[in-house]
Amino acid sequence: MGHALCICSRGTITIDHKRYLFIHKLGEGGFSFVDLVEGLHDGQFYALKRILCHEQQDREEAQREADMHRLFHHPNILRLVAYCLRERGTKHEAWLLLPFFKRGTLWNEIEKLKDKGNFLTEEQIIRLLLGICRGLEAIHAKGYAHRDLKPTNILLGDEGQPVLMDLGSMNQACIHVEGSRQALALQDWAAQRCTISYRAPELFSVQSHCVIDERTDVWSLGCVLYAMMFGEGPYDMVFQKGDSVALAVQNQLSIPQSPRHSSALRQLLTSMMSVDPQQRPHIPLLLSQLEVLQPLARDEHTTHI
Repeated sequence: MGHALCICSRGTITIDHKRYLFIHKLGEGGFSFVDLVEGLHDGQFYALKRILCHEQQDREEAQREADMHRLFHHPNILRLVAYCLRERGTKHEAWLLLPFFKRGTLWNEIEKLKDKGNFLTEEQIIRLLLGICRGLEAIHAKGYAHRDLKPTNILLGDEGQPVLMDLGSMNQACIHVEGSRQALALQDWAAQRCTISYRAPELFSVQSHCVIDERTDVWSLGCVLYAMMFGEGPYDMVFQKGDSVALAVQNQLSIPQSPRHSSALRQLLTSMMSVDPQQRPHIPLLLSQLEVLQPLARDEHTTHI
């Protein structure tokens, strides 16, 4: 991170007139870094996401990500604590201050269990699905879709409640594609912003005249469900082996048999993984089906494992 805006080891930063102490780096990817910081005013830990902005478009996209966070006050969607843009000469960084979740992501949980030869139980899976669906329902209700749902973008709270994060790929839920130029532009955008092994089939080869709606998230949710059931996404190995994910997603998914899962859960997965988006259920229908499977969770605002 060697540039003028680097947070020096054990240094402090100020956001919205509050000082935070740098603890250590949590991770990095692409043009962003995430640091663990401690609020000197409250003793709480936070995750500071720093996005390198090379041009005006980068700054606009970072601002838009912050705006997406501010749209929601929901227990299953990550809240934004503070946002600012820092400028030093020609260097810019967008800073998003976010709550820190010490349990990490759903993927961390899946891998931890897998290392011990274990998997999430069906009851745990249903509780997690309920929380994820409630977060997606809130996003879809405001006319948006997440577009990059995956286990690494789902945090787990202290009681295991799922919290959706990384809202930088969110865009309008219903996109009317009218012409080959628009179709190609959307396809190129999806290739950059939607993780390949969780990307819906209709985003790999966008038709010249079609409607792309929020059910791209339902496909991705199906991939997340598969990962919770079997310890890896349905197309993770396809991608890792260098085979074509675009080709693989055009065929109906074959679900392995396992005594761990009820036929109802398998049927739910099958419906989410329909290649034809028009055959996929919307989130409210999934929620009603899940609440039948887990009646005890029906009246809970958040779900936990």
